[in-house]
Amino acid sequence: MLHVIKEYERVVVFRLGRLSGVKGPGMIFTVPAIDRTVKIDMRIVTIDVPRQEIITKDNVTITVDAFVYYKVMDPEKAITAVENYRYATSMLAQTTLRDVLGQMELDEVLTQREKVNEDLQRLLDRDTDPWGIRVTAVTIRDVSLPDSMMRAIAKQAEAEREKRSRIILAEGEQISATKMRDAAALYDEIPVAIRLRELQTLSEIAREKNMIVVTNTTDAGNMIAMANATAARKKQF
Repeated sequence: MLHVIKEYERVVVFRLGRLSGVKGPGMIFTVPAIDRTVKIDMRIVTIDVPRQEIITKDNVTITVDAFVYYKVMDPEKAITAVENYRYATSMLAQTTLRDVLGQMELDEVLTQREKVNEDLQRLLDRDTDPWGIRVTAVTIRDVSLPDSMMRAIAKQAEAEREKRSRIILAEGEQISATKMRDAAALYDEIPVAIRLRELQTLSEIAREKNMIVVTNTTDAGNMIAMANATAARKKQF
């Protein structure tokens, strides 16, 4: 019997129950009633792993679904070493997903997605190698959390933001207090400096024409200096 095998296919031939070999691509001939053929697709196959409910190491229930990508590297082993390599690979992917995520905490699952994918791919590839299967990639598509856990995470994030805000405010107060201490020390060393600062403040207040400034000083020189400074500022504006 004549068979035409596509480029991406191989045929495992059994003759009288014994493995005869792998043939293809192209045209092959088999003997009817003596040869039995099993066709294998050599392309990469995608497995949509059903959603799995998993309890993490910190006792949080999550729902995870993933994709597994694999291809047959050895058609003989894929047929003779396992009854149904597609079903076996799918079941192994589900159990491996449960085992790996069950040993991790929730934060690790959410933040180390790439590492989790690599660990799953490495373990699946190791376990399917005797079947002639190579797992090329594993991708976790979605991680779903209970509503109560999502609210708890939102509260935690809000608390972290509030914590950072209070720390920044406290650091600002610390810097301000340090500057005020340095200014006080300077005024203590140079007493006239605080008087100059007072005159400058009065000059700034005097910009407002609807305000009356009352000072307790009787130093005429200071008053004249303040008046001159105020007049000079008015000319500038």
